Amino acid sequence: MYKNPNHRNRVRIIGGECKSRIITFPDIDGLRPTADMVREKLFNWLGQNLYGKSVLDLFSGSGVMGFEAASRYAKHVVLIEKNRKALTYIQNNIKELKLNNLDAFCIDAFDYLQNNNNKFDIVLLDPPYAWNKWNELWKLLTNHLNNDAEIYIEAASHIELPNNLISIKQGKSGNSHFTLARFTSETISL
Repeated sequence: MYKNPNHRNRVRIIGGECKSRIITFPDIDGLRPTADMVREKLFNWLGQNLYGKSVLDLFSGSGVMGFEAASRYAKHVVLIEKNRKALTYIQNNIKELKLNNLDAFCIDAFDYLQNNNNKFDIVLLDPPYAWNKWNELWKLLTNHLNNDAEIYIEAASHIELPNNLISIKQGKSGNSHFTLARFTSETISL
């Protein structure tokens, strides 16, 4: 099937103040932006207006999930990406879109979680499919969640959640399994 080379490594923001704007991303092994249909479903679940919410996009890749949140008026969005080339594209897209509610950092997800005490209302988790350190992640992430925080998880298979995350919505699209969960500090944690 023929693909237009001018559309390669580009993805469209589907909602909010940057609706229909295009962001670009580099060729990097394992980098696969979340499909439009899945993003649309997620932001229907979360609500189209994230005003006042703090958002963490922990494995940013292209950054499109964080851009979607910022476009929907999130108070503050933090994008974490350890690949310097991907981060350069994210930073260029931030400048191009003129969104001032975004911060992007070139750091490993675990290093970020271990070295600050920021708390979030929404956390977006879409690591490379081969990544498998979920149990370690759950232990670190708990300290960064406001009560009733919502956590989006996208992976190649269903991911078992710890006791303090309650699945509220699930779906599947192609090879992607996705879950929206809610954090509560009142349940037993790991």
